[in-house]
Amino acid sequence: MVLDGGLSNQLQDQGCDLSGELWSARLLADGPAQIEAAHTAYVRAGARVLITASYQASFEGFARRGVGRAAAAGLFGDSVRLARAAARTTTERVWVAASVGPYGAVLADGSEYRGRYGLSVAELARFHRPRVEALAGAGPDLLALETVPDITEAEALLRAAEGCGLPVWLSYTVAGGATRAGQQLGEAFALAADSDQVIAAGVNCCAPGEVAEAVECAAATTGKPAVAYPNSGEGWDARGSRWRGSSAFDPGLALDWHRAGARLIGGCCRVGPADIAALAATLGRG
Repeated sequence: MVLDGGLSNQLQDQGCDLSGELWSARLLADGPAQIEAAHTAYVRAGARVLITASYQASFEGFARRGVGRAAAAGLFGDSVRLARAAARTTTERVWVAASVGPYGAVLADGSEYRGRYGLSVAELARFHRPRVEALAGAGPDLLALETVPDITEAEALLRAAEGCGLPVWLSYTVAGGATRAGQQLGEAFALAADSDQVIAAGVNCCAPGEVAEAVECAAATTGKPAVAYPNSGEGWDARGSRWRGSSAFDPGLALDWHRAGARLIGGCCRVGPADIAALAATLGRG
């Protein structure tokens, strides 16, 4: 099944300003039509799973912009409803995955690429649970627990999602064949093997060259389908708030990822609708 690509880069291509700690989530309040248009661009490109604009959203972040708790819960729900609206632009079935990004993303300082925040599993679970509840209440098809940098946060996210009534996928961000915190992938994916709620596990927002080995490990460790949606291969400069380097995203690699066990395949940051269209064509031929 083909996932969408990076929401932020598509919004920027549409002329949106994503500066500020809420990143693309700011447009849930300030430009919801832009979010729907970005989702629609991916549907037209062939994506059949849309990931919501809630990755960097938090009650705390909204509060700092003067948005009260009830209104913030409404914005979380809007992220699901906007994706649903875009899904209706095709007669084919399109799934909506509600994004639950890591604690580090909410800090808006690049720490999701480091992990090890100094918080316990219980503390992180308390942070994530209200976000999970707000998203689940809007009725997505599943939750995307994504860009997870370490095992501690993975355990916290799974704990926060317990009892929400939705299946989840668990997706780590990795580098050098390990989690961003340096933990072995077999150990990391073992958490998903023990959870009936997890329908897929894998990687996202990593270099394309990291994917095949990681999804092979995920599939072998969990006995479940893998999910794979790397970024373009460019590196994020948190201090300069910009991407550096050149793209290494090759849709042809998707066939290798599929052979390694991936069944949910797309792109993350800096992967746009044209890349997803090429990916969909490649997988269709494969």
